[in-house]
Amino acid sequence: MLKTNYTYTFIILSVILAVCFFINISLGSVYIPLKNILESLLGNSDNIIITQYRLPKAITAILVGSGLGISGLLMQTLFRNPLAGPFVLGITSGSSLGVALVILGSGLFGGLFATALISKWSIVIAASLGSFLVLLAVLAVSNKVRDTMAILIIGLMFGSITAAVVSVLSYFSSAEQLQQYIFWGFGSLSNLSWHELTIFLLIYLVGLTLSIASIKSLNSLLLGENYAKSLGLNLKQSRFIIILSTSLIAGTITAFSGPIAFIGLAIPHLTKQIFKTSNHKILLPAVLLFGAIIMLICDSISQIPGSDYTLPINAITALVGAPVVIWLLVRQRKMVF
Repeated sequence: MLKTNYTYTFIILSVILAVCFFINISLGSVYIPLKNILESLLGNSDNIIITQYRLPKAITAILVGSGLGISGLLMQTLFRNPLAGPFVLGITSGSSLGVALVILGSGLFGGLFATALISKWSIVIAASLGSFLVLLAVLAVSNKVRDTMAILIIGLMFGSITAAVVSVLSYFSSAEQLQQYIFWGFGSLSNLSWHELTIFLLIYLVGLTLSIASIKSLNSLLLGENYAKSLGLNLKQSRFIIILSTSLIAGTITAFSGPIAFIGLAIPHLTKQIFKTSNHKILLPAVLLFGAIIMLICDSISQIPGSDYTLPINAITALVGAPVVIWLLVRQRKMVF
């Protein structure tokens, strides 16, 4: 009976995702009817607004929302901490440091980081390198440390170190440079071309594949590390794969779309409130769907339909999602974990 209920729930979520997808494409400074959207998707017409701007943005929203939701679920299960998110390992901090060096570095290092060198790809590469270096450090630590909680603390320390370096760079930077860095920190879903989106998707799929391969390990870890070992789980290997999966997904999202808050922390909890299970065979696809839906809704709200203005996606994810999580947790009186 439970399986049947879950099947119906997945069907409903899939329908909601499709509806949100088309609504997201139709809304904006110019309203586009559903008929025109379908004609463009089927190749019967070439609406540049749809094919070159709104469709890539909607797909980016799906990848970002689902990816952050999955990353948050992996981290909350690995560390058995409901407040853990996809960025507790310092991955976002590493990306932020890389971007800060490119945008703000000229104030401290002069011509070595000239403002003229700043481009879209330089920011993406810098963010990727920053997150990759932090990833290598975390993976190296994970092989040396037995306690999983120690990895969490070390990840937070990496975040503190990088934040301190960014503060120093900010102190020596101009107002224009600081503004550019702050705008990057707002997050954006609308800057990707089809070529960039393809690269994003490929790395995302690698991370998703690793997370699917970790489902059995994640279910074992719910019962504690000692019990998981007694079941024959290779803790170091499983931990390595889970951290690598999270880092690939979260690091790529940050590199291409900036640091987007709230989704990775809240979506796993919202999903558990609906599905009432801790089985990752169910939770993983559920979080994927739920994260994509919430991000599409937040992006649709940020567009301010009928206006040329677009609000920062980070502000919308927090303003829309945080009250919902508070209401659900107060209503349930108990956090499902």
